[in-house]
Amino acid sequence: MKHIARKRFGQHFLSDDGIIDAIVREIAPRPGDAMVEIGPGLAALTQPLVERLGRLTVIELDRDLAQRLRAHAQLDVVESDVLKVDFAALADRLVVPPARGLRVVGNLPYNISTPILFHLLGFADRIVDQHFMLQKEVVDRMVATPATSDYGRLSVMLQWRYAMDNILFVPPESFDPPPRVDSAVVRMVPLAEPPVVDAARLGELVQVAFSQRRKLLRHSLGRWLEGRGFTGEFDTQRRAEEVPVDEYVALAQSIAS
Repeated sequence: MKHIARKRFGQHFLSDDGIIDAIVREIAPRPGDAMVEIGPGLAALTQPLVERLGRLTVIELDRDLAQRLRAHAQLDVVESDVLKVDFAALADRLVVPPARGLRVVGNLPYNISTPILFHLLGFADRIVDQHFMLQKEVVDRMVATPATSDYGRLSVMLQWRYAMDNILFVPPESFDPPPRVDSAVVRMVPLAEPPVVDAARLGELVQVAFSQRRKLLRHSLGRWLEGRGFTGEFDTQRRAEEVPVDEYVALAQSIAS
């Protein structure tokens, strides 16, 4: 029976064999990799992955799809909202040397892609790499450089922790049903030695900075810093998008708890 895509789950199923092959080449799965796929859907990407891996863990929220996937002998199905999944516990169960950590892949539901990225941020130390298909405009924001319109909170919070590349453009006609937006595949590799910083403090600081991105930082972040008794050096005569990631990180490191 044909599965009807469900809007509430943001379902758009990949159906272009050429794009699927290109994604698999970029992921380069190897036997023994501890890999987890988020949102396998109708298994378009799942099947070529598991053929190369031998075993694959998939996370699927849709009950009907999860039931279908359980019929596949080489799949371990976690029927859950990905935002509730403990990836550290998954790593403890799945990672066997010589594997160094989890490899995470998926066609992320567009309606909750950013929350998923932030959820995974907390497990970056247990992850080798991530390959995700997302809305192209989200990928553009993830990899954006300072002083561009796409550079924002998402850019800073992810670039602090990952090296990222936009590796593949995916047009709407590659899906069934076609979304109304272009898509792209991003590669995310956790930095081996990321700056040590309180993630919650960095997140709050960056959120305040970009809350009024058209104004100079003295109107937003400047006042926030004053309220915390900050007396160090930081130029607030700039807009939020003009400040590089390393400056935001250094500022967060210098603020007392």
